[in-house]
Amino acid sequence: MLVFHLGFRNIFRNYRTFCDRLLADKLTYRSLGTMVDAKLEAVPPVEIDEGIFKYVLIKVYGKEKSDGSEPSKNIVRGFARANWHSDIYDEVSSSLEGLGLATECLGGGRIEHRADRKWIKVYGYSQGYGKADHLEARRILLTQYGGYEIETSDEGY
Repeated sequence: MLVFHLGFRNIFRNYRTFCDRLLADKLTYRSLGTMVDAKLEAVPPVEIDEGIFKYVLIKVYGKEKSDGSEPSKNIVRGFARANWHSDIYDEVSSSLEGLGLATECLGGGRIEHRADRKWIKVYGYSQGYGKADHLEARRILLTQYGGYEIETSDEGY
């Protein structure tokens, strides 16, 4: 009888440990999902230099939710130091993937940014990624440069 009692106690203890682990894993999974959403929200919509330079429009994806939806946001990145649109995308995507966020390049072009005139022009295309939606890029730029005049054009390279 004592052997049965000790065996039953060990089974019950293991069951509780299993349930505790299951609950902890579920909470961890939920917490990770919230952390990824917070990371997605923390990604700045715009990072651009001054002058004339290439830019890319990037879609950033958060973790898929339990209802099957996948949160995302579009961002604009443009750096004068980049020789190619892919230089920008590679830099940004690798840093965001390090945070657990997936990315997709939606296209590229050029930006002329004149801070002294509070003026930005979005134009052109990327030979590698195609033309970005310049109106979407303008909409995103306005979130940070609301007091600027922002033009778009399909002309130029």
